[in-house]
Amino acid sequence: MDTTMGDGETLQVGVLISGRGSNMVSIAEACAAEDFPADVCVVISSNSKAAGLERAASMGIATAVVDSRDFGTKAEFELQVQEVLEAHAAELVCLAGFMRVLSPEFCETYEGRLLNIHPALLPSFPGLNVQQAAIDYGVKFSGCTVHFVTAEVDAGPIILQAVVPIEQDDTEDTLAARILEQEHVIYPESVRLFGERRLELEGRRVLISPPRV
Repeated sequence: MDTTMGDGETLQVGVLISGRGSNMVSIAEACAAEDFPADVCVVISSNSKAAGLERAASMGIATAVVDSRDFGTKAEFELQVQEVLEAHAAELVCLAGFMRVLSPEFCETYEGRLLNIHPALLPSFPGLNVQQAAIDYGVKFSGCTVHFVTAEVDAGPIILQAVVPIEQDDTEDTLAARILEQEHVIYPESVRLFGERRLELEGRRVLISPPRV
């Protein structure tokens, strides 16, 4: 995976959403800092009614709707998403509550430049409804994971994780809320590390180099 950027460049980030876009907002707010090496150049939603579209527009970010129902095939849908990303010169793509499984072809096109956040400590509890699954299984800790996206769902190399204890009286909603707080920390940090060219893949391991002096 090639995660390199040229010296002095500001990383252009495209964010794909389907709903409220809270992780998109956390990334965009981080980008507002003077020392942050990235900017959100476009937010693309698969849902025209996604609350995140209005939130992005209020922050001065370009938005677009690419609804899969408007296309005959997944390939046509993904081609339109790619065209919007390319039109805005997006170099890194972040999935933030994007409720579509991307094809192997799309994942290959953006290999090493496609990130996702998952509300569990992968490789445990991939897929959906993972907070309730963790409670039902009886694990004592859950959390969230930022990882590179590959063709296999929720199976790409892990960049950062945050651990969240599970309390005895937790419900799916209370646990999800505490995990979301940590998502808003580690997703922008992962974008920062990418933009600072500090990520290196060694087998399945993502190595993080020290800050450049």
